[in-house]
Amino acid sequence: MKIGEKGFKGISQGKKKEIERKLEQLLEELMKKKCIKQAILGVESGDGSLNWIGARGVANAEGEKMTPETPFWIASVTKLFIASTILRLQENGKLSLEDKIGTYLPADLIEGIHKTDEEKDHSKEITIQQLLGHFSGLPDYIETKKKGDKSLFEEILEEGDKEWGINEVLQRVRDYNKPLFPPQEINKKGKKARYSDTNYQLLIAIIESVMKKPLAEVFREMIFKPLGLEKTFSPDLKTFAGENSIGGVWYKDQQLKIPRAMASFQDLFSTAEELLIFMKALVKGEIFVRRETLNLMTGEWNRLGFSLSRVGPGWPMEYGLGILRFTIPGYIPPFQKVPEIIGHSGASGSWLFFCPDWDLYLVGNVSQISAPALPFQFVPKLMRELRQFL
Repeated sequence: MKIGEKGFKGISQGKKKEIERKLEQLLEELMKKKCIKQAILGVESGDGSLNWIGARGVANAEGEKMTPETPFWIASVTKLFIASTILRLQENGKLSLEDKIGTYLPADLIEGIHKTDEEKDHSKEITIQQLLGHFSGLPDYIETKKKGDKSLFEEILEEGDKEWGINEVLQRVRDYNKPLFPPQEINKKGKKARYSDTNYQLLIAIIESVMKKPLAEVFREMIFKPLGLEKTFSPDLKTFAGENSIGGVWYKDQQLKIPRAMASFQDLFSTAEELLIFMKALVKGEIFVRRETLNLMTGEWNRLGFSLSRVGPGWPMEYGLGILRFTIPGYIPPFQKVPEIIGHSGASGSWLFFCPDWDLYLVGNVSQISAPALPFQFVPKLMRELRQFL
């Protein structure tokens, strides 16, 4: 990945204060958006001369103040961690991206999850790489539903908390029985790709199968401890017993009290500071044994198919392996093109991005399930405002 020679480097104290005033203003604007109860915004330059994190609002319905140190649910930003772990396991010779998922998962677990007709079951043909890049053709277990039924997303919102494991995830996919498309050939140009959380639940199952331990332990061993991340963790039911120590998650004006569901998603909690530490290590290749491993994540981009998903990314974009890329064309008002950014967003309005041209890291969150598209509306505006300081 080529880092731009110009950008936010060697920021003077005077310019730094100007930028911080603008970031404060943008954070206040973020808080004025509909149903937003809390907001986190962070920006850091590659050389560290600019490093600012701000927080506003309440951490939870009890009114505890949201601070830059409050851990929040990062939702699908976790996919960056999952993909990094898979690639580390490949470096260690414990798996290969070309391996079929049946190498690590029981036949009766995956049978029938990708059946296009009575004769053809593609389930055993799916590879780890197809899962990473969302070109397996598997539908999203969170939103799939048969006619007259509710999706898992709707069940949680309307009926309350529930828990599930990989067996329940794949049974939902099996019952739905409508693959999006056949698994795409690895070497095919212009592969079909469609965002699906099912892919990453399978990747979690593969990680746990290979390592013979829960994902939370694998993350601690391979990522958290080496990077010194002390406030990044996988939630369990104990996490929510004392909720005042973490940021809540809202759906419109209601704080969601769904500890079993949030533990089942297996998405992480973290802070803005620690997410920036992780992203810097990822971009610099420090997560991996070999720096060139990062190129596997960003070496090929496929356009994600259009989706009306209420939990997936909310802007037409491209996907690599566990990482997305998007740009805002110059013909969209206010007619100023901004450089491409890479990283990931989450269903709660969370984001963790890097702008190579500017050598700039961007992190944020609004903890609002009704606003998954907000990062792709706010971050371009943020970048346009920052352009004046280059």
